[in-house]
Amino acid sequence: MTRSRRLPAPVALGGAVSIGAMTAVQARINGVLGVRLGDGIVAGLVSFLAGLILLVVVIAVMPAGRAGVRRLASGVRSRSVPVWMLLGGACGALTVSTQGLVAGVLGVSLFTVGVVAGQTVHGLVLDRMGVGPAGVVAVTPGRVAGGALALAAVGISLGGGVLASAPLWLLLLPFLAGAGIAWQAAANGRLAQRVESPLAATLMSFIAGTLVLLVAAAVSVAVDGPPAPLPAEPWLYLGGLLGFAYILLGAFLVAQTGVLLLGLGSVLGQLSTSIVIDLIWPPPAGPAAWQLILMVLVAVASVVVALPRRRRRD
Repeated sequence: MTRSRRLPAPVALGGAVSIGAMTAVQARINGVLGVRLGDGIVAGLVSFLAGLILLVVVIAVMPAGRAGVRRLASGVRSRSVPVWMLLGGACGALTVSTQGLVAGVLGVSLFTVGVVAGQTVHGLVLDRMGVGPAGVVAVTPGRVAGGALALAAVGISLGGGVLASAPLWLLLLPFLAGAGIAWQAAANGRLAQRVESPLAATLMSFIAGTLVLLVAAAVSVAVDGPPAPLPAEPWLYLGGLLGFAYILLGAFLVAQTGVLLLGLGSVLGQLSTSIVIDLIWPPPAGPAAWQLILMVLVAVASVVVALPRRRRRD
């Protein structure tokens, strides 16, 4: 079996940054949709269904995609694909639900820095355990320093009056979503490696996430009643398209970068994009402008210090 060529670190990092940018835009879209529907979980379900429909169409017209799905189905039947590799989408369901509940109220930036904490801590742990397709990734001083700086960005975001403007549980949800994103990247990357198809791994992620969200939405509607009618603006349904794009890209890139570096690069993209979104379109509650700018600067530093260094040849 031939080994795939590794991408140069700047190229892989650029892909990770673009994942973060798409995640930030998706967070605001799903956040607004959650506010309009009055139910963040139903908004997450709508987003996942849109992405799943698009993905099924793409796979149907791509022979390589169909072949990957056949290998996935064969692996599930023969149990050569472990169950845990199939559950990445469940964590994605948590992410989009949290977007619908949090980002529309607190803004994308504060949502993002909560995600940063979850991704950083769990990215380090998962890399050390060898859960991702890159195998066991050493916990170097640079990676630890990058994680510490990312956590510092979280601390900056919680300064001022943010804690007074939102309940603590609402601030904890993004942390859990970040942990889920790290696990989703690791599980989808391993599944893509096992079935030799990022498209098939992405499809499995959307199927698992949609099933979880169907159950969660049914419970939400039973408890809180039906959501508001679906809004007419087409842009509110683009979250699923962005989810399809960044999950597919992440399943490919995680083997190149490891879980933590992929998370740090996406953090940079998320924060850089979210500060633009929140400055142009301020949320009802969230950090001040000086906090947004300082968070981005610290996040940039976290990525720089965590980048792998080439050893100099004597």
